[in-house]
Amino acid sequence: MENNRLKHKLYIIIFGHHTRAGRIFDIALIIAILISLTVLVLHSIEGLATEWDQTFVMLEYFFTAIFTVEYLLRLYCSPKPKAYATSFYGVVDLLSILPTYLALLFPSATFMGVIRLLRVMRIFRILKLVRYLQDSNILLRSLLMSRRKILVFFSTVAILVTIFGALIFVIEGPENGFTSIPQSIYWAIVTITTVGYGDLVPSTPLGKGLASLTMLLGYSILAVPTGIITAELNQEMKTHRNLVKCPNCSKSGHESDALHCKHCGSELATPEKRVVEVDSEDLK
Repeated sequence: MENNRLKHKLYIIIFGHHTRAGRIFDIALIIAILISLTVLVLHSIEGLATEWDQTFVMLEYFFTAIFTVEYLLRLYCSPKPKAYATSFYGVVDLLSILPTYLALLFPSATFMGVIRLLRVMRIFRILKLVRYLQDSNILLRSLLMSRRKILVFFSTVAILVTIFGALIFVIEGPENGFTSIPQSIYWAIVTITTVGYGDLVPSTPLGKGLASLTMLLGYSILAVPTGIITAELNQEMKTHRNLVKCPNCSKSGHESDALHCKHCGSELATPEKRVVEVDSEDLK
């Protein structure tokens, strides 16, 4: 009984975010992640790595120990430890601590590149904590709702860059650097996105005219996905506000963190009681 009570308490702190202890745990974890990533970035600088190598290694061991304890605690208090361990974030948690242990087992230089690459996976921990924020959930739902429109938009852009790439290949030709249609499509993508690397430049008047049209078209279509996502975001925010109703006058339209009704002044349910976020990945 005492063991179950301890598991439940740890679960509320580690997986939850409504309690004060849960928020402190999340903040401390974010700070640890950011510091460990900073150590990783600094360790990649040759001058600093030579002078402070031992310090960086000790810090790596320290943070690996912290993340290992955190991972074991998640397995301990999770209702379904096996399901959590095989879930996406469970695998990410495991990958975030494996590099240091792999470095101890395989100290040869061949494995160091892969090990450093795996350490970057720790940044997914920040993304995992960010999803607890209601605003980020609204944005995520807006992106999901507009995915078909965005897919149609990107398909249209893909067709346009293929057409412009083929045209510039015919107009300019290999003698001006446009050696193939794929190479020309690359130029069209760079131009229509207004990046403009300058490694491929039309030299004929007709080619420059096509390039000007491509650049102007690029400016005009950049606003399309922004408008799509903004429209879905506004709709999602309206829907989210309508979910918060006053128990006295039954009117909706309140912000998610509102404490009193803006129509009659009555007290609303607290945000913690109003919305109980249950993450399917955490319950696994």
